[in-house]
Amino acid sequence: MTIKEPIWLETARKFIGTSEVVGPKHNNVILQWWRDIGLPYKDDETPWCAGFVDAMLKHSGYKFIGTAWARAFLKYGVKLDAPALGCIVIFERGSGGHVGFVVGKDSAGNLMVLGGNQANAVNIKPFSTSRVLGYRWPGVWPFAERFKLPLLNSDGKVSKNEA
Repeated sequence: MTIKEPIWLETARKFIGTSEVVGPKHNNVILQWWRDIGLPYKDDETPWCAGFVDAMLKHSGYKFIGTAWARAFLKYGVKLDAPALGCIVIFERGSGGHVGFVVGKDSAGNLMVLGGNQANAVNIKPFSTSRVLGYRWPGVWPFAERFKLPLLNSDGKVSKNEA
């Protein structure tokens, strides 16, 4: 049985390929996400992974927190002890971090994460579980089936420096 993806994940998938504009211009979609969550940024160079997650939650009718700080999601929603399909995952990266949505795992056991500002774009990339600070779920506890992550193809190049 295939389980339906959460609405915020379906919404996020629609933006795969959205990327920063090199130079003095900025991607209007990213600028709109900043406006949607009530933040004053007017560029696509400000780290926007948290803005992407927050905007996808808002566009899906879920509570959002209006933040550009990835680690703020460590206090969002319900804490999970393991990754679930569609959960928010927060990663260590210096004092800031990175945040995205879990969409599966690869054959090496890395999490496959749909996120914004991953190589300056919305895409799916592998991340080592050794960097995980926490998993969170919007609303109530997810169905047990969501903890059975699908196996996805991966290039095996684990992301290390995502904003």
